[in-house]
Amino acid sequence: MQSLNLIREFEPQRMKDSETIKEYSDKLLGIINKVRLLGINFSDCRIVEKILVTVPERYEASITTFENTKDLSKITLAELINALQAQEQQRLMRQDRVTKGALQVKYPDSDKKKFFRKNQVSSSSETIVSQFQNKGKFIKRNFPPC
Repeated sequence: MQSLNLIREFEPQRMKDSETIKEYSDKLLGIINKVRLLGINFSDCRIVEKILVTVPERYEASITTFENTKDLSKITLAELINALQAQEQQRLMRQDRVTKGALQVKYPDSDKKKFFRKNQVSSSSETIVSQFQNKGKFIKRNFPPC
């Protein structure tokens, strides 16, 4: 009875978009190991098929490669998980490089100092700017003391 409940728990499992291959495979293998402890034979081939069917579309390239180059009945579970993890790591590294490249701005120290000195706002220039912004209105001006 307990083994049937575990198999029922195994069947509807799907990989979520937020999950990694490792998390998903650990979840499936946890259920399968409990089933095997109860004495029921559960083949690795069935687990491989389950993973191939339930992973998100972003792994479609790896799955297609497996289908075209290897006999799916002979693929080991470790081989499949390693290939999917490799693709996942490559995708994450590419995203990380793109993000770093998009956010990274380099100023040489000498150029940085020149930029800030040149574009520094003084108090006198602030009053001139505010005079032009408030054109036609009564403006309190700062005059030097007499």
